[in-house]
Amino acid sequence: MEDVYIVDAVRTPVGKIRGVFKNERPDALLVHCVKALLARAPRVPKESIADVIVGCAMPEGAQGMNIGRIVSLLAGLGDSVPGMTVNRFCASGLEAIALGANRIALGHADFIIAGGTESMTQVPMGGFSLSVNPRAVSEQEHIAIAYGMGITAECVAKQWNISRQAQDLFAVRSHTRALAAIQKGAFKNEIVPYKIRMAVPNLQTGAIQTIEKIVENDQGPRACDEASVGHLNPVFAMNGTITAATASQMSDGAGAVLLASA
Repeated sequence: MEDVYIVDAVRTPVGKIRGVFKNERPDALLVHCVKALLARAPRVPKESIADVIVGCAMPEGAQGMNIGRIVSLLAGLGDSVPGMTVNRFCASGLEAIALGANRIALGHADFIIAGGTESMTQVPMGGFSLSVNPRAVSEQEHIAIAYGMGITAECVAKQWNISRQAQDLFAVRSHTRALAAIQKGAFKNEIVPYKIRMAVPNLQTGAIQTIEKIVENDQGPRACDEASVGHLNPVFAMNGTITAATASQMSDGAGAVLLASA
C-alpha cells in the first residue's frame, strides 16, 4: 500500500442559500478551486492528473450530468483527464477524497484531484422531482429514508437527552469561534476569493451597471448570544428543540484537494 498525501486544499467561501453565490453555477465554483490548486502546484503537469472525482449530493440541474468530467474540461485539464461524480449525500465530497486516496494507495495513480460542489440555491434539497419509495412511509424500519436532517437532529437530541439550552450554547460558541477565526485570518490560506459580477439598474437613467465584488469570507457566522437565539421557535417538530440557530445551514460553495503518492 502506498502512502497518500494531501498536497494542498482550497475552497470557496461558503455562501448562505440565496446569498452571495445565488447566481453562480456550482460547476463554476469548483472550476475556480481546481484552477487555484493547479496554480499553487506548478510542478504538477496537468496530464499527470489521473482523475477528477467530485462529490455532489443532488447531481441534477446546474450540477447534473457528470459534473466531475465537466469540471475537468472547464478547468483546462484536457480531454485525456477523466472525471467522475459520486453521491453519498452530506459525505459526497469526503467520499470523493476517500476514493481518490484508495486509488493512489493501491498504486493506480500518482495525482488525483477530489472535492465537491453544491448549490442549494439552484438545486433544492431532494431535487426538482422528489419521488420517495412508498415503503419509506409504509414500513417502520425504512421510515428514516424520508427523514431530512432537521428531523434526524430532533431524534438525536431526544435519544441522547440534549437540552435546548445545551444546543443554544453550542450554537453561540460555534458562531463566536468562527467569527474570531475569520478576524484572525485563520481561513485565508484555504479560501480562494471569488469574484462575482452583479447587474444593477439605475432607476433614474434606466442604464444597467455591472458591479464586481470579491467574496473572501464565509457568509454564515454572525454575532449572537444566548438571549438572541433563545427566543427562536422550533422549526422541524412541534415542541421540538431544533431552531434556525442550531440547524445546519443550507449553503452554496465548493472545495477541492490535490492528492499525491510519495
